[in-house]
Amino acid sequence: MHEMGIANSVLDAVRAEMSRYPGSYPCKVGIRIGEMAAIDQDALRFCFEAMILETDMASLELAIEFCPRRHHCLECENEFVVHDYDSSCPQCKSLATKCISGDELELAYVEVEEYAASTVGAKST
Repeated sequence: MHEMGIANSVLDAVRAEMSRYPGSYPCKVGIRIGEMAAIDQDALRFCFEAMILETDMASLELAIEFCPRRHHCLECENEFVVHDYDSSCPQCKSLATKCISGDELELAYVEVEEYAASTVGAKST
């Protein structure tokens, strides 16, 4: 199951990013997964949640953006989503098309929040 390795890589990237922002913690991490990346989103989410359970990142939310397979027609310049493995242009029917998305597997963002200043022991006036 390569989803476990991907989940681990996402967490490594979050930890690396957090080292740049002392005094803050990660709230949400977003990734983009292309249709052709052959990744089971449910398995990835399961692995991710299992890896953060009972850790300092237990509240970290995983957001997954699914990216469909898109092609660009070299004849009429049309961009379109490929359905049922038919990569011919729906506008001009040309087979001269080029894949422009759908193979993504990338970290999109990490949302962080700063730790609130503690008021424990502070005097009330």
